[in-house]
Amino acid sequence: MENEITITVIDQSGNTHTLLCPLEMGLTLKDICKAYELPMEAMCGGMAMCATCHCFVLSETTALPEKNDIEEALLSELFTSKTTSRLACQIYLTAQMDGLSVEIAAD
Repeated sequence: MENEITITVIDQSGNTHTLLCPLEMGLTLKDICKAYELPMEAMCGGMAMCATCHCFVLSETTALPEKNDIEEALLSELFTSKTTSRLACQIYLTAQMDGLSVEIAAD
C-alpha cells in the first residue's frame, strides 16, 4: 500500500517492534510509538518541551527532516545525546521513511 510504511523500533529492553504506519493521518514517530503502546514517555505530548521521546536513528539511508532549533537545543541538554539523536515528536512520518529504524533512548 502506498499510504502505509513499515518502521522498526527497538525499545529500551532491546525488543524489536515492526510497526505498520498509516501516512494519511499526519502522525509523528512519537504518535505511532504511543499507538503501539511502546515505552516512550513523551510527557509534553509532542510540544518539543521535554525530550522524553528521545530516540536514536539507526538507519542512515532514510530521509528525515532537518532538526529545528528547538529540537537541537533540547537534544544538546541531554547527557545521552548522540549525532543520531532525534525527538520522535518532531518527525512526521512520510513515504520516504519506509524502512526507518530507530531505538528509543533509555531514560
